Amino acid sequence: MTTYDVVVIGAGPVGENVADRVVQDGLTAAIVERELVGGECSYWACMPTKALLRSGAALRAARQVPGAREAVTGEFDVAAVLHRRDSFASNWNDEGQVSWLDSVGVPLFRGHGRIAGDRVVEVTAADGTTTTLTARHAVVVATGSGALVPDIEGLRDAKPWTSRETVAAKEVPARLVVIGGGVVASEMATAFSQLGSSVTMLARDGVLHLNEPFVGEHVTASLRDKGVSVRIGAEAASVKRNDDGTVSVTLTDGEQIEADELLVAIGRTPNTQDLGLENIGLTPGAWLTVDDTMRVDGVDGWLYAAGDVNRRVLLTHQGKYQARAVGDVIVARAKGEPVDDAPWGRHAATADERAVPQVVFTDPEVAAVGLTAAKAEEAGLRIRVVDYDLAATAGSSLHAEGYQGHARMVVDEDRTVIVGFTLVGPDVAEMLHAATIAVAGEVPLDRLWHAVPAFPTVSEVWLRLLEAYGR
Repeated sequence: MTTYDVVVIGAGPVGENVADRVVQDGLTAAIVERELVGGECSYWACMPTKALLRSGAALRAARQVPGAREAVTGEFDVAAVLHRRDSFASNWNDEGQVSWLDSVGVPLFRGHGRIAGDRVVEVTAADGTTTTLTARHAVVVATGSGALVPDIEGLRDAKPWTSRETVAAKEVPARLVVIGGGVVASEMATAFSQLGSSVTMLARDGVLHLNEPFVGEHVTASLRDKGVSVRIGAEAASVKRNDDGTVSVTLTDGEQIEADELLVAIGRTPNTQDLGLENIGLTPGAWLTVDDTMRVDGVDGWLYAAGDVNRRVLLTHQGKYQARAVGDVIVARAKGEPVDDAPWGRHAATADERAVPQVVFTDPEVAAVGLTAAKAEEAGLRIRVVDYDLAATAGSSLHAEGYQGHARMVVDEDRTVIVGFTLVGPDVAEMLHAATIAVAGEVPLDRLWHAVPAFPTVSEVWLRLLEAYGR
């Protein structure tokens, strides 16, 4: 029996941050991991996917600036791109992150962790041995999510790629079919078309349809310009892996598409199927519902869930934000200190509902924070929408020849603060944090007039939006 103040199940970025936070504040913590320390983001998501995309983005940027364009004389080096991708995934070796855990004083228990009872976690190692961990104060579930594979006839037997197989692919398929139109589908369609695949995208609900409508329009047009066949409204009815290894996808209208590989990217499912939730009265395989301090509903105060597994926001940076709140509130409760769980308080993950930033690394990039106009209206806000053409800023023509893009701010008219902001265009990712600060800080538009954008930059769009608003 080994006892710690806190036991964390899952050593991805969220679990690592929870453990580090509580240890820094004087508690003890242990962390359990069945795969690689560092989790999905480090090896199969954020880092390797952006490495795949960056080379193509850099080449595009160079080709859009006369003078630099003429210096680009070689071919796109696919092998070099994949090698760089591998380096950003640490070649799927977690020694570096294990060393970091050692350096901050967090012991690692490798194996499959299951909740056996109140504050008790059983860890089964690869050799079958079991270690029982007991938590004095809290158990934190940070097991993340996995790719959702829908019930399409023949799909599972066809062994499709999910985001993991796609990101770690050693070879580029000549033909790739992508089922889905969301972030993963759009980014991988972008990446593999740059790498030389002939890509067909079956986007039943449209491309990036949860964003502002103009986002999907820009990204769809760009994908098609790159040769991607974007099939809006298309839906797979059945899938078959042929004897020669190729894949046949039959659509609901009877059309058949042949490909060398198939990527399914339609959503995520929580990694709670074999977590022992039934031992504490919860449902295995379900998302874990939490309050604003990440404490799980239906359990007597000792169980927390942070990151994807609570379904609040399925983004690494937002999970790390939750981890800071979780770590701090566990320490406060353990020490009998006041809990600040009011909106925007130290122990409340308020930004999950009001100020979530996200970048989609397609070409063009998409950067958004807060609510879309449609979501703001659904929330009952009295809003005004202000749009501006990014190509009309002085900095855009300097940044790239033929620059195209769009910006939108959504203003809560009753408070005259921005509640949503969306950018689509080349290299807009680095412009997002200014909008995030404005939304999270609820900065009045009258004060934003005093935040003068430097000239000539694309960020001049802030001035243009305020002028269009008329204050």
